[in-house]
Amino acid sequence: MAQIPIKREPEIQAMRESGALAATILEQLKNLLAPGVTTREIDQAAADLMREYGVKSAFYGYRKFPGHICIGINEEVVHGIGSSRRIQYGDIVKIDVGILHNGWIGDTAATIPIGEISADIARLITATEEALYHGIAAARAGARVGDISHSIESYIKKHRFSVVREFVGHGVGRHIHEEPQVPNFGQPHTGPILKPGMTLAIEPMVNLGTPDVRILADGWTAVTRDGLPSAHFEHTIVITEKEAEILTCLPTQKISKSKAPSLKS
Repeated sequence: MAQIPIKREPEIQAMRESGALAATILEQLKNLLAPGVTTREIDQAAADLMREYGVKSAFYGYRKFPGHICIGINEEVVHGIGSSRRIQYGDIVKIDVGILHNGWIGDTAATIPIGEISADIARLITATEEALYHGIAAARAGARVGDISHSIESYIKKHRFSVVREFVGHGVGRHIHEEPQVPNFGQPHTGPILKPGMTLAIEPMVNLGTPDVRILADGWTAVTRDGLPSAHFEHTIVITEKEAEILTCLPTQKISKSKAPSLKS
């Protein structure tokens, strides 16, 4: 297994800055979502915002990926490309923002409902976001990657949704993908030991129906095999001597390091 990078405090501070910028761009893109808007228009807005903030997309051109962000609707799980598809009332939209600032990555994602959605889909979104925070709460020095994975999977299973297995979280830092892989499923007390200074992108991808996905003809967009909706949330964190610190926070926002609310069954 490749060595897992350990960041020093100046490097972590640089990632805090990148994370805050990624979170800011994501928040501004959320405000642009509305019925009738195309996903390509949101991608172009992301490109404009990145230019305004003096950052680059970490996705654009990565293995020839053609988008500035990943954006998907409903059954599109991850790696969606901006297109002529128009957002409709009742859709859920997933936006994944990865930026490069001063040589360091900020990576974050969210799922946003457009207008009124069904109770089952609302529960899917809530459970996915809460599973993210359960995973973050498990990310402590001395624990193992499998503890994060198991925490996410067990929470999702409790609420009778399914975890996507083909795509996983990952280490992040100078590069968008570093060691280790961070699956959203697995056994506790397995995998690499977590050490202070490790920076991870934790990102549960959760489906309403089957966990199975397929890749569209564009070679990138993953969709649910049964056509049912999927949700996705992501934060970049750093392992500390105590609780993990979330790096992808808005500059004026303080997110609890161990936020792990419960979704009523």
